[in-house]
Amino acid sequence: MPRDACHLLVRPWRPDDATHLHAAVRSSLPTLSQWLPWASDAYDADTANDWIDHCTRMRAADDEHHFGVFDADTGAVLGGVGLNHRIRAYRSAHMGYWVADAARGRGVAVAAARQAADFGFDCLGLQRISILVQPDNRASLRVAIKLGAVCEGIARDAIVFDGSACDAVVFSLLPRDLAASRADAGGD
Repeated sequence: MPRDACHLLVRPWRPDDATHLHAAVRSSLPTLSQWLPWASDAYDADTANDWIDHCTRMRAADDEHHFGVFDADTGAVLGGVGLNHRIRAYRSAHMGYWVADAARGRGVAVAAARQAADFGFDCLGLQRISILVQPDNRASLRVAIKLGAVCEGIARDAIVFDGSACDAVVFSLLPRDLAASRADAGGD
């Protein structure tokens, strides 16, 4: 029986996570590659190591904060969540998330995104988190909605995927939105 989202550990990536990160991404390439340009056949162990090095540098500079999402009991990598494109003057950042195929459908993305949003609001002093999702990415759209984010519309050519400009559904998440969604979900 699959574990539910309450058994998650969300923490900064560490160098010793690289092997498990690589395996989780490689096992989920058919799904992830539809939406994430970095999830390609070229994703190898060096790519995983380079990503973790990037995350460590960006965290030390307090520019970006990326977290691994793990099964708290087994230590298995379930996905990732992060805050990037931080604009200090506006107290804002963007959030991104992904879940390995083996962990889909268990509430992992919503629970991890809530923890990352809590970190952003409580520790970084953010007042707004933006989530940009390709219009056909139904799973990520559902996560944003369950998180309590408010859809603000379609931003034309807002992101680049495989070298082409793509539209994105823009969501905003404010502290009060997150609190309301938590209350609606029973206070999890």
